[in-house]
Amino acid sequence: MSDHSSHVSYQHGQEFLAAISERWNYQILREVFFGVRRFGELKRTLGISANILTARLNSLTELGLLAKRAYRPDKPWYEYELTDSARELVVPAIAAITRWAETQTADGDITRYPLMHTTCGNPTNPYLACSSCHEPVEASTLRPVSAEESGAGQK
Repeated sequence: MSDHSSHVSYQHGQEFLAAISERWNYQILREVFFGVRRFGELKRTLGISANILTARLNSLTELGLLAKRAYRPDKPWYEYELTDSARELVVPAIAAITRWAETQTADGDITRYPLMHTTCGNPTNPYLACSSCHEPVEASTLRPVSAEESGAGQK
C-alpha cells in the first residue's frame, strides 16, 4: 500500500506544464524569447499553419504567457512578447532546455543560441546554483527532503 500523502501535487504547475507541453506552445515561447515576434516570422520559422498558430497565440495570450501589441496602425498586425510572469519561469526553462540540447547533440551543425546577462552586459552560460553554498547544482546532487528531515508535522 502506497502513502498517497507523500505525493507532490501542484495544480498550477500541472496546468502550466500542460500548456507548454502542447505540441506548438513550447516552440512558440522559445522563438518569441529568441526574438521571433511577428506572426509571419513565427509561421515561417516554425513551419506551422496559420490557423494553428492563431489558436496557439490566442491560447498563450489568454494564459498570460504572451502579450500582443499592434505594430501597424493600418492593419491588425501584432507582435508578441513574453509577459513578466512568463519570463520568470519560461526563460530559465528555455535556457536550461536549450543548453542541455546543445550539449547532448551529436550533430556539430546545431545552431547555438548565445545569451547575454543584461545586468552586467557580458555573455553568459547560466546555470542553477545552490542558494547556500553557491556551487552548481546538478541532477546527481539533488534529492527531495523527507518529512522527517524537514520537520513537517512537528509541533
